[in-house]
Amino acid sequence: MISLTGISKRHGHQALFVDASLQLDPGEKVGLVGPNGAGKSTLFRMITGEDPPDDGDVSIPKRTTIGYFRQDMEELGGRSVLDETIAGCGRVGELHHELEQLQHDLGDPAKADDLDRILHRFGEVQAQYQDLGGYELEARAKEILHGLGFDDPQIAGDVGSLSGGWKMRVGIARVLLGDFDVLLMDEPTNHLDIESILWLEKFLKGTRAAVLMTCHDRDFMNRVVRRIVDIDAGELVSYTGDYDFLEQQQAQRAAQQEAAYARQQAMIAKMQRFIDRFGTHVAKAAQAQSRAKKIDKIERLDPPKKREVVPFQFAKPPRVGEDVATLKGVHKRYGTRVVYAGLDFEVKRGERWCVMGRNGAGKTTLLKMVAGALQPDTGVVKIGPSVRMGYFAQQALDLLEPERTVVETIDHAFPLASHGSKRNLLGAFQFSGPDVDKRVAVLSGGERSRLVLALMLYDPPNFLVLDEPTNHLDLLSKQMLVQTLRGYEGAMLFVSHDRTFLRGLANRVLDVSPCAGGLPPAIYPGSYVEWVEKTGEEAPGVHR
Repeated sequence: MISLTGISKRHGHQALFVDASLQLDPGEKVGLVGPNGAGKSTLFRMITGEDPPDDGDVSIPKRTTIGYFRQDMEELGGRSVLDETIAGCGRVGELHHELEQLQHDLGDPAKADDLDRILHRFGEVQAQYQDLGGYELEARAKEILHGLGFDDPQIAGDVGSLSGGWKMRVGIARVLLGDFDVLLMDEPTNHLDIESILWLEKFLKGTRAAVLMTCHDRDFMNRVVRRIVDIDAGELVSYTGDYDFLEQQQAQRAAQQEAAYARQQAMIAKMQRFIDRFGTHVAKAAQAQSRAKKIDKIERLDPPKKREVVPFQFAKPPRVGEDVATLKGVHKRYGTRVVYAGLDFEVKRGERWCVMGRNGAGKTTLLKMVAGALQPDTGVVKIGPSVRMGYFAQQALDLLEPERTVVETIDHAFPLASHGSKRNLLGAFQFSGPDVDKRVAVLSGGERSRLVLALMLYDPPNFLVLDEPTNHLDLLSKQMLVQTLRGYEGAMLFVSHDRTFLRGLANRVLDVSPCAGGLPPAIYPGSYVEWVEKTGEEAPGVHR
């Protein structure tokens, strides 16, 4: 269906692709991986024709339609969520709005003289619209929007009033509604909660379209794709299988490269020792010169590149008392919407609570009340006397000083700490080389998240309250964070849509969904893994 042959592409002095090739077949589901800056978004733009390759060919059959969800969406406003979804879904969306305009024109007395032309055009558009399944469009749009977490008032409301994350969901809905032959999906799970992620998994697995996507959600990749393409030093290396299989293959490949490199280095060292020993020896000088020439002709292997997961060995947090946080009779409402009505809940020493709940159930509200960022209407939120809390929320990313560099930010926070320990901290959180000299103002969302988490964990509190800490983190950073926090001895209360994070850390589950109906929350005194096994749900109301 789509074929990239011998493509090369440079950005300035950086060679992103060198004689690389890729084929995407009809209906195929493919994951695209590679480190930040490797060229994943550039590859998408080459397929859409926005950024042609310097060399090579991109071949796409003429009638192939492509839907592209990207992170840098245009500004939305002036339409309802439903109308914006329909308008942006491709040809059928254009026909939908042309039909609406033609219907308006038919009833406009000022256009009575042009009635024949309007009727003729109306018939043409109506026929095309029907052929493309347009009359089911509104129902399909609502189904998709519901799946992505929108309720009916939001669907009817102005898209311009939505937050950036919700506008991104509209962007996903437009692409899914278009019934394209190919879907290019750039990090589609970034702004979704776990319920919407699970719905999107099923949608993409069942769509007739071919899918090429980048994604930082390991479970999502494993369930949707059947092939992984890795951008590796300018090449497009294909692995048949899911993300877990890719990791196994990469580990084997790295081991083989390391062994070959070690053998070559040992051979060169042995030859060099002979040269050094006998280079001036009359009887063996000719042999030494011959070996020197052989060394010069050897095509040197590069040492294998490693992106290793290195958990940060942070200091032990101060011991916390038995009672970490206690909520008694807590009520909270927004306008007429009751979020909590008499909530009783406790966090004890050693407990790691994941807070689950349907969209809008009040997960973030609970964390804000515990952290003191929001007061309950009535009731008591009491934090234990020996508790030192660390609160991570997306707003914390905006509190970083934009003109400081990464290393200056760490130095300012910990002026008396040793240089080596701070460098180890930054290395564990994937800041190395020139990255440490980047200004905060130019950091990506994922880099800012890593920096805030590094600041929090260098001198760790004994109670972590984390609201979506893995948002924008890549797969390697998530893996590092889970491995790091496994050794954390304090209490935790967190919200996450990442199942790797939930499985790796939660030893208690709090489902706040019943609170919307005035009922007590559902408490499970075991791990997230055990909760899934017992309930058959990966999120409240969403079965595996």
